[in-house]
Amino acid sequence: MVILLVVSLAVAGGLLVFLCYRHLRRSKQLRYIHSKLSEWNNGQTSEKLLLFSADRALQPLLIEINRLIENNRNTETHHVKHEQSMRKMLTNMSHDMKTPLTVVLGLTETVATDHTLHEQERKRLLTKVHGKAMEMVAMLNKFFDLAKLESEDQHVPLTKINMNLFCENIILFFYDTITSKGLEVDIAIPEQTIFALGNKDALERICSNLISNAIRYGSEGNAIGFSLSADAEKVNIEVWDRGRGISEHDQLHIFERLYTLEDSRNTEYQGSGLGLTITKRLVEKLGGDINVKSTPFKKTVFTVTLNKLNY
Repeated sequence: MVILLVVSLAVAGGLLVFLCYRHLRRSKQLRYIHSKLSEWNNGQTSEKLLLFSADRALQPLLIEINRLIENNRNTETHHVKHEQSMRKMLTNMSHDMKTPLTVVLGLTETVATDHTLHEQERKRLLTKVHGKAMEMVAMLNKFFDLAKLESEDQHVPLTKINMNLFCENIILFFYDTITSKGLEVDIAIPEQTIFALGNKDALERICSNLISNAIRYGSEGNAIGFSLSADAEKVNIEVWDRGRGISEHDQLHIFERLYTLEDSRNTEYQGSGLGLTITKRLVEKLGGDINVKSTPFKKTVFTVTLNKLNY
């Protein structure tokens, strides 16, 4: 009887020691969690909780806390990139606006103060002022178009589009412009009718911008290409040229706001840097995708992919 009592007391004592140890361990773990969360909230760390526990009650809590930390880290990274993008956009836009504005101010001052100007020269200068003012208006319109697209204020209704007919009309619109520059035109539109989910106005702007860029930046290659193709699920529009191309680094950033190639800072290749960003946003509004592949002076291809309709 005594032995049984001793054994029972020993078991009870052992159990008590185990429970105390477990309580102390959990308390230590909770203090660690509290300390790390305090550092996290004060911006002192962004590290995940490095705590391994056999406690089944703590395990799901640790998993969810680490998920919350990871989501917060991703949000902060996105915010930083957005801030950097906005600063770069404002810097580039102020640069692009400053140049024509400086010209406008200089020309208007000449017209206003130089009383020796002949009427013909005055008209020439005023025409130049008008042209520069229109450049600034076009740039501001693109900026506001992009702002509307990114703020989700602009609804783009999707309908069934006969892509063969659309592509024939868009390339016909540019055909005279392309051939007048002495460029070869390579057109590949299949006879079988292809339908896609899209928006005619958005597609016109997308293709017009890509073809205009191919004419502007790819004319050195003496050829412009436009093709339409489809598989079981997707419709592809390709616009290509054999010009100077786009470097691998620039291909990673070409669709960013106000990102311009170095050549586009020259007068011959000057652009707002908003056209391709707007193009990408419009393609996304259509539920599609756009990408670029480029080998300088061999082939630079912009591919727009849309969802196919099989009825």
